[in-house]
Amino acid sequence: MAKKLWEKSIDVNPEIERFTVGRDRELDLLLARYDIIGSIAHSTMLKSIGMLTAEEMEELHKELRNIHATVENGEFFIEEGVEDVHSQVELMLTRKLGDTGKKIHSGRSRNDQVLVDLKLFTRNGLQEICEDVMELFHALIKQSERHKDVILPGYTHLQVAMPSSFGLWFGAYAESLADDMLFLQAAYRMCNRNPLGSAAGYGSSFPLDRTMTTELLGFDSMNYNVVYAQMGRGKCERNIAFALASVAGTLSKLAFDACMFNSQNFGFVKLPAECTTGSSIMPHKKNPDVFELLRARCNRLQALPTDITLIMNNLPSGYFRDLQIIKELFLPAFTSLKECLAMATYIIDRIEVNRNILDDSRYDAMFSVEEVNRLATDGMPFRDAYKKVGLDIEAGRFTPCKEIHHTHEGSIGNLCNDKIEEFMQGTYDSMDFGKARDAEAALLNR
Repeated sequence: MAKKLWEKSIDVNPEIERFTVGRDRELDLLLARYDIIGSIAHSTMLKSIGMLTAEEMEELHKELRNIHATVENGEFFIEEGVEDVHSQVELMLTRKLGDTGKKIHSGRSRNDQVLVDLKLFTRNGLQEICEDVMELFHALIKQSERHKDVILPGYTHLQVAMPSSFGLWFGAYAESLADDMLFLQAAYRMCNRNPLGSAAGYGSSFPLDRTMTTELLGFDSMNYNVVYAQMGRGKCERNIAFALASVAGTLSKLAFDACMFNSQNFGFVKLPAECTTGSSIMPHKKNPDVFELLRARCNRLQALPTDITLIMNNLPSGYFRDLQIIKELFLPAFTSLKECLAMATYIIDRIEVNRNILDDSRYDAMFSVEEVNRLATDGMPFRDAYKKVGLDIEAGRFTPCKEIHHTHEGSIGNLCNDKIEEFMQGTYDSMDFGKARDAEAALLNR
């Protein structure tokens, strides 16, 4: 069994090891690519300050890229008895390169290794989430424009209220995602700062060039204060979790609406047949299972910031092993949200709307406000118009006029989808994902 990096003369109790390692070997596979990228940048910096020769650096880079190839091919694994991905990579370097492999840990700790790995993983994950949000956003805008003239009952208190439209309904969720993108932008900017060089949270006596690693890794800036760099673990994940939860909240509400509107009592939309399931005894059933599961998964994602807070909230400055548990909650959240976004986009692209909802007389009363406004426009005081229409409805004398004349910004007749698209695109473009991708590609392909 491999020795731990920190192990000296006392063997570790196997039960203690199982408890302390937890799911690290499994979850750290998600970080392997980023541990290698961080190590290439770090070793480049070590060469620049005289801690490695040019030959040693090249040997390390060649072997790190070989290890990266095993990650890409799905052949990388963390051996039994090896604690984590950082230990595994260093072990592989040492086996291949001897003393040169042992030099790569100069000036860093596993604490700042995991910090930079998490930052790189999260940065990439946020890029993918943003791209998937954009896909759903464009699907919603497309459906909003396609069905902008189809009237849909609007509800308050689950009571028929006023005329809405499918253009407004689809467009509302598109604009909600545009606001969610602001959370993702803030999360990305917070994530895109370099902690490498903080070591165990108190810096190093080596003359590290943290500006160099910041530039090599494509970060916007660094976490300057080394104590804060370590303190930022947990806080960064929590705040990013709020951004993920914001997107999840939009998806959950969309799923609820779609399930309700798909039911026979509403009949406003029809979900794709392949996205519904049947009953073992009721042959007529077409259950909206995809959206129901999406709703549940997104509701669970909305609990993520609280879960992280409860783990790290009462910790003082410095590193504590409690933070390891956050990985178990945080890392899988990206895949879960991506899957939910993909399912939502698939359904929204294929959803069918009912163009004949107004044929049902139960929705006649929702045009009452239109009649009140017409009378007020003709000169009747608004409160008198309100009373007259209310009395007509009670007496069964109300005949609705179903012509809608809404022209102000953001209304049925003026959706402002172009403005929403401009706002969304501006937020997305401000994150400059290409800078990070180019930096990582340059490290791996030099």
